[in-house]
Amino acid sequence: MEFIDIVDENGNPTGETIDRTVAHRTGTRHRTTHIWIVRRCAGKVEILLQKRAKFKDSFPGCYDISSAGHIPAGVDFIASGLRELEEELGFTIDESELIECGLHCTYAENEFHGIPYVDNQVAKVFLLWKDKEVEELTLQEEEIESVMWMDFEECKDAVRNQTIPTCIDITELELIEEHM
Repeated sequence: MEFIDIVDENGNPTGETIDRTVAHRTGTRHRTTHIWIVRRCAGKVEILLQKRAKFKDSFPGCYDISSAGHIPAGVDFIASGLRELEEELGFTIDESELIECGLHCTYAENEFHGIPYVDNQVAKVFLLWKDKEVEELTLQEEEIESVMWMDFEECKDAVRNQTIPTCIDITELELIEEHM
């Protein structure tokens, strides 16, 4: 069991916790950290996308945020984000490298593997400028199938037009673009 904090609409813990699986079954609001990694290459901005493992409980095989994760109960946004970077991609940074972009609240009802999945989250969104080659990353195989760099404008078009399998919200790409 993985316990997470129940939060208000601003991402503030209410003092209650819930198992992550139960939160997604009941639609209980909780927190996540989203870190979007970008770099400049040949005069353009590229964004690192992860492709979720095929057996993930939600959005299997879809392209997603560079690094993201649920925040364990009692942990803050940044500490959780730094832990996810190390676990998912195998590298560490100083928290001063993160550019805070704001909060992004989402609510969505889906079904995966025949099981209802309700996501009601408050994500704190960060931008990270980091030029790392794919070969330099150590991927958490149980979470991530692969990663790739994509031209930022092409990524926005692909999300808008649904030309790649993705669980990315265009609103979040627009949010980080304001901080580039």
